[in-house]
Amino acid sequence: MLTLMQPNPSDASTPQTQDDRDLLHYEGRLARPVKAKLPELERGDRLRHVIFSGQFTVELLEELGGVADAIRQLSKHRSGQDFLINLLHHKRAMLYFTQPSTRTFLSFMAACQILGITCNEVRDPQTSSETKGETRFDSIRMFSSYFDLIVMRSPIARLAESCAYLMNDLERSGNRSVPIVNAGSGADQHPTQALLDIYTLQRTFSFSGPNDSSISSRFDDLRKQPGCEHLTKGLANKTYAFCGDIGRGRTVRSLALLLANYANVRLVFIAPPHPTLVMRDDLRDRLAARDVEVYEFDSLEQELDGKPVVEQVDALYMTRVQREHDTSDDADQYATIDFSQYCLTPEIVTRMKSYAPILHPFPRDQHFGEIPQEIDNDPRAMYFRQARNGMWVRAALLAHIFDVDGHIMRYFHQELG
Repeated sequence: MLTLMQPNPSDASTPQTQDDRDLLHYEGRLARPVKAKLPELERGDRLRHVIFSGQFTVELLEELGGVADAIRQLSKHRSGQDFLINLLHHKRAMLYFTQPSTRTFLSFMAACQILGITCNEVRDPQTSSETKGETRFDSIRMFSSYFDLIVMRSPIARLAESCAYLMNDLERSGNRSVPIVNAGSGADQHPTQALLDIYTLQRTFSFSGPNDSSISSRFDDLRKQPGCEHLTKGLANKTYAFCGDIGRGRTVRSLALLLANYANVRLVFIAPPHPTLVMRDDLRDRLAARDVEVYEFDSLEQELDGKPVVEQVDALYMTRVQREHDTSDDADQYATIDFSQYCLTPEIVTRMKSYAPILHPFPRDQHFGEIPQEIDNDPRAMYFRQARNGMWVRAALLAHIFDVDGHIMRYFHQELG
């Protein structure tokens, strides 16, 4: 993992590697507020690069969700599969994943295959020319010579954003430039994970079922349950809870910032009382600037509106404690924390609202046990569906980037609408 080097007293000032110098080249652009960056990541009314969850407006999220629904329906039929696989068969994608990944990598590969995009991969820099001294930025520029899209996942904070600016600079100078999609960058953000989380919530809170009719529906039945009289469809007017490693969870950061776009939401963050695990000031400040109602608790049993929070939430997002980031000091301090308070049990789940989904970005930690396997068959356990949803909505995102989403929707309405 590359980090900016601390100045050496004997050498007054410059970073010691070309990678360090390349990152510093974008320092001014990286330091800007997110809103100031967004125009550089767009082309017309479309996303050019996907770097932050803040690029997704509510309107765009609804559009992408609709395209994802159309893709999943078309994929059930041979004629629909043939239509989709011919949409982008002339495009090539590089999956540059230098941080371990299973679901995100396979999900993007499957999304590309649905649309006919040819994929190649680099998953270990030891198998690339970086072992010969090539910089990451040279690698990215080289990939842009051969491919039409670069999807990248890196342990280096802001590397994906810097590569987007590199592509823009190349474009301005008349050189080849391709879209960059951030599949996870350091502890910053994981925008496409937030996208699939939102898509899962969209489908869940549509409250539709296969037996719905004009005289009876699942939503009507739910509204008859005690405490559900004011239930509404959609993501607005809901209380969302995040439990676990809040401070280091880039999926938590990304989803929380997206949920802040919806009206009348409350966000509850439940984390062990440890400085690396609780919410960071930058996220707290950004949510405060959006006037989002935020609560910070250290237990699922703390009260919200006079009841334990686990009984009040409309959705619960569980995360593992990311031990791979621990220091020796962290491990010593953990000895005083009762981590069982941040793990679900079947008994706890029975107290949740009957419709409240349980989400998890995966992988779950079998040793920590934040969600034991006994809960997997509960109808509120959405995490495996959530992972599958990533394939559909990432395909929708790629269709948006390459401007074929309109073709998909026209064909869908023609054939199945």
